[in-house]
Amino acid sequence: MLVGTILSQNTTDLNRDRAFEALMRRFSTWDAVLAAPQHEVERAIKGAGLYRQRAQRIQEVLRKVKDKCGKVSLDCLRELKPEEAYRWLLSLPGVGKKTAAIVMLFGLGAPYFPVDTHIKRVTRRLGLWNGRGDPHDALAPLVPRGKEYELHLHLIRLGRELCRPRNPRCPECPLRDLCDWASRE
Repeated sequence: MLVGTILSQNTTDLNRDRAFEALMRRFSTWDAVLAAPQHEVERAIKGAGLYRQRAQRIQEVLRKVKDKCGKVSLDCLRELKPEEAYRWLLSLPGVGKKTAAIVMLFGLGAPYFPVDTHIKRVTRRLGLWNGRGDPHDALAPLVPRGKEYELHLHLIRLGRELCRPRNPRCPECPLRDLCDWASRE
């Protein structure tokens, strides 16, 4: 989950998936990725773009995970309080709030709400976030406990399919009556 999210930063889902699959085909384990020369990791993930920076970051992160957990696995984070695990993830190079929240929610099953570009756009248009400050800090308190996973997925889908950056399809939106943006049209 963590490596896949690092690969997803500033690229398309398709490029992320191709790079992740190539990485897994080339290296059979995370230990093998960690032990490999950086140029081999770069070659495997080249399709995701920024491959030199990503390869270095992935190996650095895997090294820190191994140092913390004794193996290249985030299972040890399950023993920590969620806030502690989240803070530790944030201490990793290249891991911000979105990446840490994705790992917490999807990898560890903890109630965190990752905010991507689609969720930022949708919540800003709905009037739930004013576009200032950190969207994770602003939106997390609004999400009902236990609904983080489904709300995250539904808002991303809404942002991709209807509430697009250009030419939003407001007449088709199920939230049109609640939307500040749509009411201005």
